[in-house]
Amino acid sequence: MRKSNLFIILLLPFFAISIVNAQDENSLKISGELLTDERFLFKSPNDWAWNENRLTLKLDKKTKRSKFYSEVWLRNIGLPGITSSSDLYNKGIVDPYNLEIREAYVQLYGFLTKNLDVTIGRQRIVWGTADKLNPTDNLNPYDLEDILDFGRRRGSDAINLNYYLNNDFSLQGVFIPFFQPANMPIGIFANALNPSMELPQGMVLKDLSDTLMMPKYNLGESSTAGLKFKGFAKGVDFSLSYIWGRDGLPFATRNTFIPVDAFGGININSQLSFARTHIIGADFSTSIAGAGFWGEAAAFIPDENIIMTNDLSAFYPLSPVPVTQDSLILDKTKPYIKFVVGGDYNFSDGSYLNLQYMHGFIHERGSENLNDYFFLRYEKKFFNEKLKVAPIGGGFIVTDWNNIKDNYALVYMPEITYQATINSEITVSTTIFDGKGDNLFSNLKDFNMFMFKLKYSF
Repeated sequence: MRKSNLFIILLLPFFAISIVNAQDENSLKISGELLTDERFLFKSPNDWAWNENRLTLKLDKKTKRSKFYSEVWLRNIGLPGITSSSDLYNKGIVDPYNLEIREAYVQLYGFLTKNLDVTIGRQRIVWGTADKLNPTDNLNPYDLEDILDFGRRRGSDAINLNYYLNNDFSLQGVFIPFFQPANMPIGIFANALNPSMELPQGMVLKDLSDTLMMPKYNLGESSTAGLKFKGFAKGVDFSLSYIWGRDGLPFATRNTFIPVDAFGGININSQLSFARTHIIGADFSTSIAGAGFWGEAAAFIPDENIIMTNDLSAFYPLSPVPVTQDSLILDKTKPYIKFVVGGDYNFSDGSYLNLQYMHGFIHERGSENLNDYFFLRYEKKFFNEKLKVAPIGGGFIVTDWNNIKDNYALVYMPEITYQATINSEITVSTTIFDGKGDNLFSNLKDFNMFMFKLKYSF
């Protein structure tokens, strides 16, 4: 046998190993988790508050020039809404489930030029540096299905361009052709974000209905665009951003009052609209002496004045002209600013502290309607980090500093997590609401609950 042939034969195993490794690097990777989330109310008769079994599948494939990623939720969620025997023939009612594509996109590296990356498809575009609650994060619509899952958003079908000026600075441009509104809470939280309506003296609300005015699906009415400059200088990450989009939560722009009896009973039909808004944002994050600090702020500027019209014409059938009352909800000349500042620290004994102050929650609009939120979490790990105990967690909310005792809310969320295996963890926690006045969390004080979660990752 020739020496050259023998040399090739000896090298064949090394070539085979190289080929296998290359295939492993370029193969489609599958990961995900199984989550069981069960909750019931403390208040008798201890009704079941939440039932969710979620299978998350993530597909990821990378090459030197591209990346594919997708995330899909397959869920059994909710409790059977069976009201008649005919429902027993509908498996979707007996055993409710749904399939949701959270993300599915392709990212191309060095597109046209080595400094440009482009991402096309359904994607979650995260902006902001704060912990979960981010005033500058407004490209994706809110996912408010579970009101206790703060900061959750859905993916958007978008074109996302990132141009790297150098190692420290980059410019990002995003275009979203279709407007997607926020989806609202479900189950016991279904009415949590519905504002209370003050009626004139003597009127009694009998029925409330609404008509949602969706923007037309064309580039001018339904599209969203964003631009962001991001940099790093002297140990500080920072960015400046601008979004031309729509508020994902609708405004009531017209209420039609209709009398239905002689005792002051009325029906109201509300016309709801999504306001076109300009959003200018800024954020930063840094670390000092081992502690992390962050902050971000966003100024919201309506494209036009938002006016609510109350139509009372039905009370004056002989009037030759419509009888209406107008009130200004948002003034385009008066931007309102939401902001967050916070910090965290990991102590040497395995404990962790996180503190955050926020002005303006996700559903609040207008300077006079922004409330103050203080969030605190302290946790400590034991037994080689298998057990994590968070005895302090939750928030304190003030809606009127001139009368705090009648305008506050308290949220207490202690939690214990045990890592049963390297892949699985079990969490038990409680959520307790209390407060006075008309604010989101004080209105939930009848929904104190116990929660159990099991998560298995693979």
